[in-house]
Parts: sequence; C-alpha cells; structure tokens
Amino acid sequence: MTPTEQIFDWLEHTDLSMWVRGESLLAFPLILTVHTIGMGFVAGTSWAIDLRVLGIAKRVPLAAMEKFFPVIWLALAANFASGVLLFLGYPYKAFTNPVFYVKLSLIALSIYLVVRVKNEVLRHEPLDERGLRRAKILALASLAAWAGVITAGRLLAYTFIWLRVGIPGGF
Repeated sequence: MTPTEQIFDWLEHTDLSMWVRGESLLAFPLILTVHTIGMGFVAGTSWAIDLRVLGIAKRVPLAAMEKFFPVIWLALAANFASGVLLFLGYPYKAFTNPVFYVKLSLIALSIYLVVRVKNEVLRHEPLDERGLRRAKILALASLAAWAGVITAGRLLAYTFIWLRVGIPGGF
C-alpha cells in the first residue's frame, strides 16, 4: 500500500467515515438529502438570477435579485458541510475520480460567475448596450457552469474506479 493509500485507508476507518458509510442507516441518505436540497437552492436561485438577466420576468428590477444572495450563501454553506461529510464517507472514491475535480472546478467557476453577476450587473442597473451584452454572456456562462456542476455531481455516483482503498468499484 502506498503512503497515500495508507492515509485514505486510515481516513476510511475513522468513526466519522464509518458512520457516514453505514453504521447509521440514516446518516448517508440524510446527508445526501441535505446536499441535494442545498444544490437545488444554490443552483436554482442562481439560475433564477441568470434567467432574469437574460430577460425573463422583465418587470422585476435586476437590483431586487440581490436579495436572494443570502439564500445562495446559506445553501452553499449547507452544501459545503454535507459535501465534506460525503467526501469523508468515501474519500478514496472521490480522490481517484477525475470527475470529482471537474465538479470542484465547476463549483469554483459557478461561484465566481454568480459573484460577478452580482457585482457587475445587479449593482449597475441600468446597463448600456455593451454592459447588457456582457451581462447576458455572464448569465449564460453561469447557467452552463451550474448545469455542469449538477451533471458532474450525478456522474460521481457512476464513474468511480475505486470504492474504497483496495476495493474496486464500477459495474
């Protein structure tokens, strides 16, 4: 066993990791439910803002969409906490899966884009033609990034090579 595998093997045998994986039959489903609901609020709220930037619901002022950011940050905090627990349940599974790194990169990109939309679009209404074009590009990029996050998250359940250290995964 390599030193890296030894670290992950130790981590997989901690009380918390074993609890997440199954000592409690409710832990994993509950954590996954919190993660899914959080993702729905983070991505869904971001999508609502992006769609408003793209022209849907034009009667709602862009600046009013900034009121939804506390929901995004709260849901993101819930996703971070539940994501860490999910990672601790199967750390080697995540560590050895390239899709995991794609998901993390897309999350970082999505958060970056939603902050740019907030700072460059919602706080600068009315926008001139150039600013509106740029805002729409940001919104489209944000929509695509969040769709990528969701897709990568779903693929994590099916694309792993190792379930745990020494235990191959796949079908």
